[in-house]
Amino acid sequence: MAIHASDTLTRIGLAGLLRQDRRFSETPADRTDRTGPADVTVVAVDTADASTLSLLHTLSETSSPRFVLLIGGPWQADIFAAVDRGVRAVLCRDSFTPAAFSQTLLTVAQGGGSFPPDLQGTLMRQVQWTHREVLVPRGLTASGVSPREVEVLRLLAEGLELPEVAEKLAYSERTVKYVLYGLMKRMNLRNRAHAVSHALRTGLI
Repeated sequence: MAIHASDTLTRIGLAGLLRQDRRFSETPADRTDRTGPADVTVVAVDTADASTLSLLHTLSETSSPRFVLLIGGPWQADIFAAVDRGVRAVLCRDSFTPAAFSQTLLTVAQGGGSFPPDLQGTLMRQVQWTHREVLVPRGLTASGVSPREVEVLRLLAEGLELPEVAEKLAYSERTVKYVLYGLMKRMNLRNRAHAVSHALRTGLI
């Protein structure tokens, strides 16, 4: 775990909590040696705003892209942009407890996330708006894969060959190949098997 805090007392306090829990160890936030950066970086700020997003962008160059944000004031940043910058959890100082801090670190280290209810609601509304106003008109899903591409991948996963997929979907075989090629190029997938594997692993099919 790494800690970034402009306030010295806050940094000392957070470091002390890490030392009290044997599950964690502190790593310098700028560590670039062979052991790599910390799994999670705690960033303490007064207010989450545009300057915080810039700070996260700078920190991501030398630290973990998974951030736990500890804020003392109101949330004034774009929550979507914060998640894009690597924020995986937000803790508020007025409700901070050592137990909540430890649990949040564990959750993020294991690939999860944790946000206050109001931020969760804002994030869900933005996801819904993006899906309805941006993705659907372009024939895409939130995963960036179109329903037609999902159907092709699903049939391939069932063991059908390209001519059989084409017949099942009433496409030409050339169209099926075009759909696959576009998907593989956009998602940086090596071949048909890799595309199917990616779809299964990410829950697309």
